Amino acid sequence: MGQFRLKIIGSLLASPPDRGDLRNQLSKLAKKTWLHPVSGISVHYSLPTLERWYYRAIQQPQNLLKTLSTQQRNDKGAFKSLSQSVCDALIQQYADHDGWSVQLHYDNLRVLIEAESLHTAFPSYSSILRYMQASNMPRKSKRKGPNSPGAKKAARRLEQREVRSYEVDYVNGLWHLDFHHGSLKVLHSSGEWVKPLLLAVMDDRSRLVCHMQWYYSEDTECLVHGFCQALQKRALPRSLLSDNGSAMISGEFTRGLLELGIVHHKTLPYSPYQNGKQETFWANVEGRLLAMLENQENLTLRQLNQTTQAWVEGDYHQKGNEALKGRTPIDCYLQHHDVGRDCPGSQALQKAFRKQTKRKQRRSDGTISLEGKRFEVPSAYHSLVYITVRYAHWDLSVIDMIDPDTSTILTPLYPQNKSANANGVRRLRVSESTPEPQAQASSCSATPPYLQKLLNDYAATGLPQRYLPKDEIGEPE
Repeated sequence: MGQFRLKIIGSLLASPPDRGDLRNQLSKLAKKTWLHPVSGISVHYSLPTLERWYYRAIQQPQNLLKTLSTQQRNDKGAFKSLSQSVCDALIQQYADHDGWSVQLHYDNLRVLIEAESLHTAFPSYSSILRYMQASNMPRKSKRKGPNSPGAKKAARRLEQREVRSYEVDYVNGLWHLDFHHGSLKVLHSSGEWVKPLLLAVMDDRSRLVCHMQWYYSEDTECLVHGFCQALQKRALPRSLLSDNGSAMISGEFTRGLLELGIVHHKTLPYSPYQNGKQETFWANVEGRLLAMLENQENLTLRQLNQTTQAWVEGDYHQKGNEALKGRTPIDCYLQHHDVGRDCPGSQALQKAFRKQTKRKQRRSDGTISLEGKRFEVPSAYHSLVYITVRYAHWDLSVIDMIDPDTSTILTPLYPQNKSANANGVRRLRVSESTPEPQAQASSCSATPPYLQKLLNDYAATGLPQRYLPKDEIGEPE
């Protein structure tokens, strides 16, 4: 309003009227029609109003915009229609029922005030609404999901802590990873309709999808299968952010990240908003990709994956992103500074994503047990009590025995072959850790030293043997 009022009387300030001519100039302005900037209707202003604006601008010329603006009321922010008893009752009611609507609070508060016979005028609905808005008392949606202590703790943390958007400065500095339950069903080879899950790996800085693929389950094998493809397509990132799913915290996956030098960050429990970039991407998948497949008949997993690869490379990566100021993800990925590293080969990745565990060796046949199967330990290591191995539970064809101190691979282990062992051929067991005695005459007698000492001490007492001989008569002493 200050700018609008300055526009009206600005001509008088730019060209001050002669002495005695001010009232005449104000009368001319009062006859004019002005378009109100807020309501958009034509308005007239009286001569006293224009005169008050003029003298206010003359007396306080330092900041005309503030001087001519509408002055705030002294009682702004105060709720005169709400007594202290009404405010206290509303605060307590909100603490007990923060999921109620404002109308429901208003109706219950009216009944409560009337029941307690509080001699006070009850405020209007608008007053209750403004008070709740000013006091930060929004309606809270009913929390879905488990009603566990951890979920309650996460809800309290979300209420008490602010949420901030974030973004790393470099490409491949941070990746996001998550599974998404799709809304479409595909035809399984068993003849059943199944809802697949989408694994997506996304770069934080560029929003580029490093790899995405649909699977029938979200186990560790599928996670490693998709994540290795993302590594081979792009690079080794510096860090990774995921939730606390069983596959993400499995021994195979966490060990693989450690072997590759990738720092693993995990979101707090029941806090999916911390991985918000992925949640936003799921809306894009559902709204664009799956929306175009809703009328596809007999959709299979192969067709869905082929369509997904074409969509992400031809549509998502080529469209401007609002978070990237209109730039495309692929351009942002290629033009920004990259801190990624070269990815090793497929065999190295396969060996990296294996968990490390320790098993006690069975001394009777030199075997250990893994996943309900027995594996033979080479005879050179039969002296070890515990065997440290690395393996992936979905691929028991590659199991390596390692040195726990240096992580060096010592030898591969193979399943026990009882059929081959039935030929009766057995290798000579030679202990490498125990040195062979030299071929020389032993200086020790047949009697152990300690036993010989006991005999000598007993004989030195001069006492007879403390038993009566029976069958030893005639035997040499």
